[in-house]
Amino acid sequence: MHSTDPLRLFAGKRILVVEDEYFLADDTRRTLVNLQALVVGPVATVADALALIGGQEIDAAILDIHLGDELVFPVADKLEERNIPFVFATGFDPSIVPQRFAGFVLCQKPTELQKIARALFDPPGNEAMN
Repeated sequence: MHSTDPLRLFAGKRILVVEDEYFLADDTRRTLVNLQALVVGPVATVADALALIGGQEIDAAILDIHLGDELVFPVADKLEERNIPFVFATGFDPSIVPQRFAGFVLCQKPTELQKIARALFDPPGNEAMN
């Protein structure tokens, strides 16, 4: 029997964390570091996230939808443009996500890192294979 812990998929990956709640951002950062990921950020604004995407190598991203009085969708657009996988993490109603992002995974807060790992790094359909 071969079973891989999805959390091991974070090891060595550069993960952008976009989150405006300090304690949640710090908790996510610490958890990712413990999983041997290289954390980019965390950042709390669209502008800061876009600056990091333009200036850093990023393997994947975890995006809070609501960042103060702005929404994270310009960041999602830039990540999609660069073929960088991402997930949305929110405590809000998922109906706020524009239709163009309907295929992207939405995780409820507090952040579900096992689900995020599978969404970011496991090829689609892999879970059905034996």
